[in-house]
Amino acid sequence: MTEQNTAVAGTAPAAGPEPQGPAAPVAPKDRRTLFAALRWTAAVLVFAAVGTGVTYGITRAERTDVPGLSTEDDGRWTYPALTKPQLPAGAALPFAADNPEGIHYAGLNQLLLPAPAGASADSTLKREKDEAVTVDAFLEEYQAGEREKLKTQLVNEGLRQIAGRGWTTPDGTRTHIYLLRFQGPGFVDAFKGCTVSTGLANASVLEADPVWSEAKRSQRNDLGSDSAAAGPSWRSARDVTLYQEAQPAGDEQVRFGCVQSGDIQALVLQTRKGQAPVVPFHQTLILQSQLLY
Repeated sequence: MTEQNTAVAGTAPAAGPEPQGPAAPVAPKDRRTLFAALRWTAAVLVFAAVGTGVTYGITRAERTDVPGLSTEDDGRWTYPALTKPQLPAGAALPFAADNPEGIHYAGLNQLLLPAPAGASADSTLKREKDEAVTVDAFLEEYQAGEREKLKTQLVNEGLRQIAGRGWTTPDGTRTHIYLLRFQGPGFVDAFKGCTVSTGLANASVLEADPVWSEAKRSQRNDLGSDSAAAGPSWRSARDVTLYQEAQPAGDEQVRFGCVQSGDIQALVLQTRKGQAPVVPFHQTLILQSQLLY
């Protein structure tokens, strides 16, 4: 991912009272659990990239299936089994040898992550036929002062279409996912709406997600000089950036994630009263990334 998209980067019931001050640090045990999940998921991505018809492995809540997540419930959601969409006849897979730039030929709405079990559709996300979203509807996610310059960029610099999906889980977490398809990856690189300085409508100040950032550093250290040869797993982890609304966040906290994959820029926003839990947010981003790789 370019510098502007990588300034630093799956929601769950919160049982305790709403936080009144800075977010409590993640306990070392919780960090180890999340790091193990991230590293295991990166390995899954290697196998997910080999062809169509692949069903992914961390969509469900059975904990014994995932190394490092086999004891306590961590609040992950149960997603439907994910399968690569059917490509048009003769179309190449993204990042295949004959499609190195990662052009996606599947219908954009087919690449959207489905809602998890128990979620209801969020009517606040304005969609048209086939889950298409207009530029103006998409830009409602940004502060009023940001919209005009982003609209100019999107209209003039290679945007082809936008698709979106939104849901609310029983704990009150609202999730909005957008996929922006551009003319090519160079236009995705230039997109200004996925940085730590992005002005979101419901989050005035963003900061890097500290757990994700530390996990990425750990993965980078583990790969060392072999990172260039690590293939899709390294590329996918690098091209996922996660942010959170800085505390104090007011009545609701926003988490914001971006996935850059070839000609597609994905954005995920999760909002919840109090504090938005981190584990299902990471899960959502990882699964959406898998659908794009």
